[in-house]
Amino acid sequence: MQFLDRVKEDKLIVEIELNMIKKFTLILIFVIAVALDATAQTNMSREDLQKQEQSIRRELDELNQLLEQTKRNKKSSLGQLAMIRTKIAKREALVNGIRNQVKILDAAIYTNQLDVQKLNKDLDTLKSRYAKSIIFSYKGRSGYEYLNFLFSAKSFNDAVKRITYLKSYRQNREAQARAIGMSQVDLNTKIGQLSDNKKDRLKTLTVQNEQLQVLEQDKKEQDKVVKQLKSKEQEITEQVRLKESQRRKMQQALTALIKREIQEAEKREKERLAKQKASNEAAAKAKANNDNNNGAAKANIKIGKVEGGLTSTTDNRPYSALETTEEGRETSISFENNKGNLPWPIDRGNVYVHFGVENIPGTKLNRKSDGIEIALPKGSSVKSVANGTVIYVGDVNGDLSIFVKHGKYFTTYSHLSSSNVRVMQEVKAGTVLGHSGINLDGEGALLFSINNERVVFFDPENWLKNRR
Repeated sequence: MQFLDRVKEDKLIVEIELNMIKKFTLILIFVIAVALDATAQTNMSREDLQKQEQSIRRELDELNQLLEQTKRNKKSSLGQLAMIRTKIAKREALVNGIRNQVKILDAAIYTNQLDVQKLNKDLDTLKSRYAKSIIFSYKGRSGYEYLNFLFSAKSFNDAVKRITYLKSYRQNREAQARAIGMSQVDLNTKIGQLSDNKKDRLKTLTVQNEQLQVLEQDKKEQDKVVKQLKSKEQEITEQVRLKESQRRKMQQALTALIKREIQEAEKREKERLAKQKASNEAAAKAKANNDNNNGAAKANIKIGKVEGGLTSTTDNRPYSALETTEEGRETSISFENNKGNLPWPIDRGNVYVHFGVENIPGTKLNRKSDGIEIALPKGSSVKSVANGTVIYVGDVNGDLSIFVKHGKYFTTYSHLSSSNVRVMQEVKAGTVLGHSGINLDGEGALLFSINNERVVFFDPENWLKNRR
């Protein structure tokens, strides 16, 4: 009877332990799944940040090379300042990216510390319960008591159930041992991850501090150049005046070209309508001979539709003479649909003069840019950003420029040293138009702009794809 009482007590304990193991297993699976998911997201985010960091580092290396070339140019104070400001902006972006990596690592460390604490607690609980199970089994180790437990069964089926119970009781202890082993492995893995996170954080913080020191040096260099500019205000004023004169002449040339394109498009459309009208009139006369007055009335209705003159497109787009043909309309729509995803006109280079009006530090002067100026080595390939037609290749105020039409949109490529295309040539996105030259300051550069038929300029950086 003592054994039976102990069995009943063991049975109750086993049931409790089985329920606890089930709950623990579910919790453990959930925790591991969440941890793995969080780790995957963290790694993915860190990978993106690390790729961005590598891209910025390459851009900074290019800027440093160009800046060294610029320093040899006595007229390049404005260019130096623009490049240094670009360097500072990119360096700040680099530092912010590294700071975000540290935040991700801090979050991972915190999560892993919580997981280690929980796994330690759960492991202690499992070990404690397993120890109790072993003690109870040891106390009931006498074979006589087991036999008494079996022979006291009321029927054969009851005896089979008791045998099954004893077997499951043994299997339960084995399952507890396996659960303890798996939990220990998970705990060791989590401790290893936590250690790696801490090492990565230390390395990342070291890199961050190094970049902050370089950033301070860049700012000191900027202050030095600004101080130089203050002592050269007359010279800088002349540089700004020349650039503004070039901008206006470029705009005038572009306006004249667009006006010519619109006039030619309207002329072609009128000729097309005149031919269509003549064809309809001929058809109406032929039909009148066969259908008499009734046929003539129908022909007059058709002629009236053509005599309405130039019409808007059928897809509710505002009328544009440059979209009266299906090809022109499709080219415009394709250009619009690729806003934010147009390829860059160069493979390497950094924007150091941005679109719009910009104040020149250290002076009261402003300069306006209808596009972006990209610093790059002289002789670099310059490519079309979209499918279109070359409408001009030639000199504009001493600056070799290429204008490309994309339906009712236009792109301009200036500061070129050579051209590879001719007027009326059809080009594709990526077609090499020519090679870069130098700007008015004698620096390797490309001036790139985007505008529509009304000569309204857009910020190219909103249309070009993110280079990172």
